[in-house]
Amino acid sequence: MALNISALKLPVIQKGSKGAAVIAWQRFLKEAQYPIASAYGGFDNVTDVSTRSYQKKQGLSVNGVVDNATYAKAVTQGFIFKVPNFSTQMLLACIRFGEAEIKDLQRTLNAIAKLNPSLVADGDFGARSIQGLAQVYKQRDVRIRVELEQQISSATKQKLGADLDPALDILTSYAKILRFRLSGPHWINYFPTSRSISTLASPFRERVQAFQKALIDGGAQTIIAATYRPKERAYMMHYAARISRGQIDPEDVPSMAGVGIQWVHYLRAGSIQAAEQMVDEYGIGGNPVALESMHTQKLAIDWNITWEGTLKIKNGSGRIVQIGAPRNGASNEALFAVGASYGVYKLDNDPPHWSSNGR
Repeated sequence: MALNISALKLPVIQKGSKGAAVIAWQRFLKEAQYPIASAYGGFDNVTDVSTRSYQKKQGLSVNGVVDNATYAKAVTQGFIFKVPNFSTQMLLACIRFGEAEIKDLQRTLNAIAKLNPSLVADGDFGARSIQGLAQVYKQRDVRIRVELEQQISSATKQKLGADLDPALDILTSYAKILRFRLSGPHWINYFPTSRSISTLASPFRERVQAFQKALIDGGAQTIIAATYRPKERAYMMHYAARISRGQIDPEDVPSMAGVGIQWVHYLRAGSIQAAEQMVDEYGIGGNPVALESMHTQKLAIDWNITWEGTLKIKNGSGRIVQIGAPRNGASNEALFAVGASYGVYKLDNDPPHWSSNGR
């Protein structure tokens, strides 16, 4: 027998085809390093040539037609996760897991990770079972593949036959995807904050550039920590802080388009620990984090400004101002006044923070 490709409800596509299935196929080819410029949903000449190249490489019929035979090969290489309207139920149907096999899988996950509370082996692989699958990968990591094969019942192995290996490979890949959607410190690598003045909005950008030039010409050193903060990053920082402080339950955090983070872990303690780790990695401390701020509006800069001796700096009117101690931009009010003359204002209670309006 073979994987149940029909469960994915994919149309046959070829040159001239359009739609969501073409977009999924183009994304798959592009990630496989075929020369697809963009996944725009039109099966063009480049997609046709790339499809034929893929078919030849995989030992398939080279005809440029993406049918179940081509889909079947691609599914084992990650294409399944790009299928339009993908769902866990679709995946399980594709790997031929019926009610009996799902019950077996639920019992297997309990055994592998000693889940407490245990999953109910009811044959319904819903939200709780999906959380359990993520939790098992979180606990067992790459060992999950071998342990699944060891623990799964002989009845499931007999039903799947030669499909057992690809089915477990697909299931393990899905578990890994679920695990890394879970909140945690790895998310700080997504939607990074800019450290470039060029990402600030005009005319604030030009005012900061003029102030920075005056600082450097006067003998100061400037180290930029942050300028533009993407709204997605602000969202994650905001809710990680609120969860860690007990101000909101993970289940109540609203989703945000384009951010696939999963705040709800199998155990509540896991959700809170992950949020605390994110707070530590972001360096938030006890500071409030707004969903919208001067940073998300491209109107703020966090930087460290220091100098030795006396700083001789031109203000916005061109007059030389001499500034001594304290020799830093965090607490020197004379420097605050110079910054204000350029239209760059200091926020008193946030040491590195300057903005277009002092907020």
